[in-house]
Amino acid sequence: MATEHTEPGAADEGAPVVRKPTWRYLGPGIVVAATGVGAGDLVSTLLAGSKFGYTLLWAAVLGCLIKIALAEAVGRWHLATGRTLLDGWRSLGPWTTVYFAIYVVTWGFIYGAAAMTSSALPLQALFPGGPDLKYWAIATGLAGLGFVWFNRYAVVEKVMMVLVGLMFVVVVFVAIRVSPHLGDSFAGLLPVLPDGSLLYTLGLVGGVGGTITMAAYGYWINAKGWTDTSWMRMMRFDNRVAYVTTGIFVVAMLIIGAELLHASNVSLTEGGRGLLDLGNILENRFGGFTAKLFLIGFFAASFSSLVGVWHGVSLLFADFVGRIQAVRARTDSAAGSVDAIARGEQERSLPFRGYVLWLTFPPMTLLWLDEPFGLVIAYGVLGAFFMPFLAATLLWLLNTSRTPREWRSGPLSNTVLSVSAVIFLVLCVEQVRELPW
Repeated sequence: MATEHTEPGAADEGAPVVRKPTWRYLGPGIVVAATGVGAGDLVSTLLAGSKFGYTLLWAAVLGCLIKIALAEAVGRWHLATGRTLLDGWRSLGPWTTVYFAIYVVTWGFIYGAAAMTSSALPLQALFPGGPDLKYWAIATGLAGLGFVWFNRYAVVEKVMMVLVGLMFVVVVFVAIRVSPHLGDSFAGLLPVLPDGSLLYTLGLVGGVGGTITMAAYGYWINAKGWTDTSWMRMMRFDNRVAYVTTGIFVVAMLIIGAELLHASNVSLTEGGRGLLDLGNILENRFGGFTAKLFLIGFFAASFSSLVGVWHGVSLLFADFVGRIQAVRARTDSAAGSVDAIARGEQERSLPFRGYVLWLTFPPMTLLWLDEPFGLVIAYGVLGAFFMPFLAATLLWLLNTSRTPREWRSGPLSNTVLSVSAVIFLVLCVEQVRELPW
C-alpha cells in the first residue's frame, strides 16, 4: 500500500514515506463534516436564506474555509506529534481536564435526546400512521447504539459516506428544483451586512458544521490508520474535499431558503421541526415525491450526525478516561494511544462503550420530561465556550515547542484560527446572553 502512494525521492532513509493524495482513501473528513451538519444547522441556514435571500452567501463560503483550517489544525496535531488532542490539552494545565469532564458529560446527556428526536422527526412524517415521536426517537437511538457497538471505524465510515451521498444528492436536487437565480446568487458572494444580519452572518460562518465533533477528526484519522506525517498531504486533501462538499451542501440549503421562503415571506419553526415545515412547502409546490425525497435527505443528515457523535465523541471520552488512569498509575500512555486507536482497541474499551450507553439511555428520560432548567443553562454555557476553546488551544499547541518546528502553524493558519476564535467568542457571548437565566 505504501509504495503505491510514494513520491519518488520524497523520503530519505529513516523518514516516513509520503503518501500522495488519492480519492481511494477519502473518509475521515467526510465523517467529521457530516457529523457536524445536523438538523439545527440546516434550519439556521434556511432561516438566513429566508430573511436575507442570497445576501449572506459569502458568509457560508467563509465558514467553509474556517472549518477547513480548524480540521486541518486538529489533523496536523495528531500526525505531527503522534499525540491525541486530549493529550495536548492536558499539557496546557489541569483546567482543561476539568472543563472537558464537565462538558462531555453534560453535553452528551442533552445532545443524545436532541439527536434522537431530530432523527425521529422525518421518520414520523414519512410514516404518519406509525408510532409516537418518542418511540421513533428511542428506535433511532438504539439503532445508533447497536451499529456503533458491533462495528469498527471502517464500517462506520462506509455507512456515513452513503448517508452523506444521499443527503447531498437530495438537497442539491431540491436546490436545482426550485430554479435558483444565478445572477442573485453570484451577487451574494460580495461581503455585505444588511441591517439585523450580524448574528445570522456569524452563525453561518461559525455555526454550521462546528461542534465538539471537529475535535474528533484527529481520532478518526488515527482510526483510519493515519498515524504519522507521511499521511499529512492525504489528510489535507481529505479535509478539503469534505468541507468543499459541505460548503456546496450549505449553499444549496441557502438557495432553498432564498427561493422558497424569502420571496414568499414564509417562516419556519426553530429546530428540527422547521425542516418538516419545509417538507410541507415542497409538497404543496412540487408534489409528494419531492417532499418525501427531502424527508429522506433530512433523515440521512440527522442520523449521520447521531452515528458520528456516538462513535467520535466516545473515542474522545475513551482517551480522556485512559489518560486519567495513566496519571493515577503514574505512567505515560501518550506513545501508545494513537496506535491503540489505529488498532481499534479504543472501540472495544469499557469507557468507549460506557459513553455510547450514556448517549443513548439517560437522554431517553428527556423524551418524556421537560429538560431541567439548570441543565439547559449548563449545556448552553459549556456548548457556547467549546468552539472558541478549540480554536484558542489549537493556536497555543501549534505555535509552541509541543509541535515539531516544521509542522507549526504558518501565517495563514494562524490568521484563520485567530479570526475563527474571535467569531466563536462573539457567538459565545451572544448565546450566553440569550440563555433563559
